Amino acid sequence: MSTTSTITPDNRTAFSRDGAIVLRNSFSRSWIETLRAGIDADIAKPTENFARHTKDENAPAYIEDYWAWSKIPEFEDFVRNSPCARLAAGLMGVPSVNLVMDNWFLREAGSKSRPPFHQDLSYFDFEGTMCVLWLPLEPVTKENGIAFVKGSHLWDKLFMRVRFADGHPSFEPTEVAGQTYHPPPDVNADPDAYELLQWDLDLGDCIFFDMRTLHGGLSSVTPTETVRRFTLRMTAPDGMIRYRGDWAKEERAQFEAAGYRNGDRIAGDFFPQLWPRA
Repeated sequence: MSTTSTITPDNRTAFSRDGAIVLRNSFSRSWIETLRAGIDADIAKPTENFARHTKDENAPAYIEDYWAWSKIPEFEDFVRNSPCARLAAGLMGVPSVNLVMDNWFLREAGSKSRPPFHQDLSYFDFEGTMCVLWLPLEPVTKENGIAFVKGSHLWDKLFMRVRFADGHPSFEPTEVAGQTYHPPPDVNADPDAYELLQWDLDLGDCIFFDMRTLHGGLSSVTPTETVRRFTLRMTAPDGMIRYRGDWAKEERAQFEAAGYRNGDRIAGDFFPQLWPRA
């Protein structure tokens, strides 16, 4: 399967306006297989960030891992050599792109878990022009995919980090360093109140969205087979570390151990440049 995606001015306009965009036929079958193999390797030997969000140990699982790229060769191959960073640079209209975080999710057949509506930016100590690649490793219907609240990246609001295990905020809404963190709206309670973006995706199709865009699982469809999604957070040159609340302290400890502090650029060995390639 060859790929044909190039970023057009219309793509860039839609991404800036809507906060999420679908790109068709962007990744070859070989890249899909590479990521599948990486997830298998990660499950066989999980990193310290591996997590199971399903509370019932006997129920079909919803699991994830992140910042595994430096430990799983397949993930490093993808982040450094696939079209991901070139596409991100085109959509954000920037000359270079650095890695922020790799992340994958797996729902076993029969899992009733689904991602709550949330905003990626407020989860972590990051600030700047950032986007996220959402790449399904199986075909997905919009009923069983992710829904995006159109234009929510332009609301100029930060929403409190939500726990994936139960959909509740990690902390009470609060103010940190002059920024207010609001409770996220309950989109599932009244989806008709929002303009939502959803797409059917074939293998090789992907979604890019702004780190500020609200998104989550709208459907309660239970998968009949195991489904895997790979995501990649990337930043423009203005990306920096900005401390948020105590809810981000576990991730903060990892890059602090690598020598990073509040106000540092998102660059260097922990956050390598992906585009242009060296």
